[in-house]
Amino acid sequence: MTSPADLTLLEAAAALRSGTLTSRSLTEAVLERIEAHKQLCAFTHVAADALAQADAADARLAAGNDPGPFCGLPVAIKDLIDVAGQPATCGSAVLAGRVADADAAAVARLRAQGAVLIGKLATYEFAMVGPDMNLPDPPARNPWNIDHITGGSSSGSAAAVAGGLVRFALGTDTGGSVRSPAAYCGCVGLKPSFGRVPLAGAFPLSPSLDHVGPLAATVAEAALALDALGDGGHWRPASAMIGKSIEGLRIGYARRWFADDPQCSAAVVSALDDAAAMLSMRGARVSLIELPDYAPYEAAASVILHAEALAAHADLIATRQAAYGKPTLQCLAFGAVVSDTDLALARRAVQPLTEAMTLAMAGHDVVLTATTLGPALPFSAFGGEKAVWTPMRTIAFNLTGQPALSVPCGFDSGLPLGLQLVAGLGAEDMLCRVGHAFEQATDHAALRPGA
Repeated sequence: MTSPADLTLLEAAAALRSGTLTSRSLTEAVLERIEAHKQLCAFTHVAADALAQADAADARLAAGNDPGPFCGLPVAIKDLIDVAGQPATCGSAVLAGRVADADAAAVARLRAQGAVLIGKLATYEFAMVGPDMNLPDPPARNPWNIDHITGGSSSGSAAAVAGGLVRFALGTDTGGSVRSPAAYCGCVGLKPSFGRVPLAGAFPLSPSLDHVGPLAATVAEAALALDALGDGGHWRPASAMIGKSIEGLRIGYARRWFADDPQCSAAVVSALDDAAAMLSMRGARVSLIELPDYAPYEAAASVILHAEALAAHADLIATRQAAYGKPTLQCLAFGAVVSDTDLALARRAVQPLTEAMTLAMAGHDVVLTATTLGPALPFSAFGGEKAVWTPMRTIAFNLTGQPALSVPCGFDSGLPLGLQLVAGLGAEDMLCRVGHAFEQATDHAALRPGA
């Protein structure tokens, strides 16, 4: 018999409203799944009142008070984002014992819809670098091979979704922290347009680059989650074009942007070539395009990120420096060598770099490229206390603020790979339309570790 925990968000929402499923039974199934997969170290806290939340959701629906599509659905939150009454340590001993007294803005929107906020998820310390074995909570592990990392910093979010513990988890993305763990773990990661989802109540890493976004089991579920998180207004619903044909859509395939990098694995190139061919077979007009050199985007974003991160931590470093993990302190130290001139130059570069990217993408509905340049590394690559960087193609779109979607597209040595779709500001509906079409044409979304 299929566990209620395996129902999609849409299926579970329909069953709750038809009376064939209760939020209590769904939440119990999810709690059982979390308990059975402790080896993933995805959760750092499970809410003691999860079943009480579920009962309240059941009562609302029974009374005909339907506050929104997430009523009664269990969701989990990265421990960088505040949930009232739950621990809020950002994965660090620096904030040991801290409990949030209010919901982050994005969480408040989920709570208002009656979502069951089932617990907090592992993160790299303050969303910086990892994995670090010397922190209060052990690092999350990749469900496809627990000897490998999940990527970060939304590490527990990716492990929980890919491992089948929850269908949707909330993460943050400053340089790829929703998309890279999604790619490494074989789930969907959606970084929205800058400003679409409010950041209040999420501990800042770099406010100029920070985004809050969903990791989900499928594109349709990620779109549903984003629509619940955003404030509507001038944003088009991300789910508006799910299921529509992609025939005639113009997709620019930025192949050289990743394939020419010596760090890129042959499996990534092969998987992306296959994806481009599959989208063409579905009727899209796929053509090769050239995107601007990645290095200036990475350089400018790195300067901004490290300077803003140091500013965000100034007070804590002054009083709690000894409680930080060494890799995190090393990361923050980069901010100390960024001069005012360096930061000003980096900020001035944002507009021309954004304009160059917009010009390169002109004439295309969506651009296809890689999320990461290889599969998840083993934990053994992270011995010692120095930071190890994994090659990605993500931070450029934190700098430009464009929405980007990572979707599973294949495997390398038994570990997942992800493709990345990018569109213009506010065009999440187009991203999800194309991502869903690719997902439906392949079996990647149906594959689960251990199946």
